[in-house]
Amino acid sequence: MDLEKRPQQTNPEPRPAGLRASDADRDRTADILREALAEGRLTAEEHGERIDGVYRAKTMGELEPLVSDLPAAGGAAHATVTPEPAPSRPSDGVVPPVADENLVAVFSSSVRKGRWRVGRRTHAYAIFGSVEIDLSEAIFEQRQVVIKAISVFGSVEIRVPENVSLRGNGTGVLGNFEVETLDSAERDAPVVFVDGFAILGHIEAKPKRGKLVRDLHKQLRKHLGH
Repeated sequence: MDLEKRPQQTNPEPRPAGLRASDADRDRTADILREALAEGRLTAEEHGERIDGVYRAKTMGELEPLVSDLPAAGGAAHATVTPEPAPSRPSDGVVPPVADENLVAVFSSSVRKGRWRVGRRTHAYAIFGSVEIDLSEAIFEQRQVVIKAISVFGSVEIRVPENVSLRGNGTGVLGNFEVETLDSAERDAPVVFVDGFAILGHIEAKPKRGKLVRDLHKQLRKHLGH
């Protein structure tokens, strides 16, 4: 009996090494490095060096060696389960209406960065001035954090670690309100909600590439008593 010949399956051709890398290609590579750091496959120093290489890379051939010794490398990129999106608004009663901390810049600048404890609510006011809030090395003691930003002829810049979620709700009147939505791959990671209003000013919130909160869940369990 003759056997029916089936077409032989072939693997998709790898992307040419000389192909120009897109921003999405760089972000996928950065995600693989982030997971490797969280799993202990890379040290913080190795992660930092490779992240620098990711954002300097111009071609796929320059990206591939950075993840060739890691799982999910080589273009199979994220075979991980997509996490549930974070809520768009804080849960009722979780975040108080009164700020734990106020940052005010009137014809001046105000900066909050480094190793600091993030309250449940922070208010930032930039009136002909600038406010910088850097959460990349901050200590999160709550799962939901609200930052309310008001900018009048000023600017408010907010940076968060890559392994938290980021949400925004605001308006710009002859100004800009820009929040780069971010969903953490880690279950129960903190969510930073940015509410803002800019009049002839600028409000921007986005992740700081290469920055992660280490032992995120250990910190939260400690402070929440779990």
